[in-house]
Amino acid sequence: MKVLATYNIKGGVGKTATAVNLAHVAAAEGNRVLVWDLDPQGAATFYFRVKPKVKGGGKAIVRGSIELGDAIKATDFDNLDLVPADFSYRHLDLWLDDAKKPLARIRRALQQVSHEYDYIFLDCPPSISLTSESVFRAADALLVPTIPTTLSLRTYEQLDRFVEENPDMVRELKILGFFSMVDRHKRLHRRFMTELRTAHPEMLEGTIPNSTDIERMGVHREPIGSYGKGSRAARSYESLWSEIQTRL
Repeated sequence: MKVLATYNIKGGVGKTATAVNLAHVAAAEGNRVLVWDLDPQGAATFYFRVKPKVKGGGKAIVRGSIELGDAIKATDFDNLDLVPADFSYRHLDLWLDDAKKPLARIRRALQQVSHEYDYIFLDCPPSISLTSESVFRAADALLVPTIPTTLSLRTYEQLDRFVEENPDMVRELKILGFFSMVDRHKRLHRRFMTELRTAHPEMLEGTIPNSTDIERMGVHREPIGSYGKGSRAARSYESLWSEIQTRL
């Protein structure tokens, strides 16, 4: 089992679209895939047409009163399951803070279903918090979508600095950054992509375009590979997933 967290300190950069679409691509290849929507806004849950509700709330999972497997829901796609969001997740930091060994809680929950899945995607809320630190302990890799703009590059540097300053926390965690919502007609986008790749040559080569096909996910409420198969955006996620697999 590999645990991949779509994460960025900044919101609105394409984290949920990344989790949903890469999970769909991985499942279509025959892998057993689980998405855990940790964001109380529940966008991934919305895209999969699942009710955003966990019996007992996130507290029950964190405290261990229910197993993660009891919260899993099937999606409309073969090999692809979901642990839906719950609005109570907005209190997740508080519950973790009250728990013993808080940074191990998400990892423990995932271990309960580790034999059932090949890949687990964690769709994370934007922040640096106890929740995100717990995710860092649980994940094998952070998938970090980054818009080629000044603020997005700044938050990427903040994440990189946090990882460098906390080696015991992140251990073997891989940081797999890539550019999302890219408009190659914009000179500024092209410039920032060149600058960040020069500073961070470990970034993935694959990019996700700024595309109306991706924006239509909210209308169709499904991954782009389902309604837009063969589109440039769908091919971009397929290519990105292939590259990610070589890095894991």
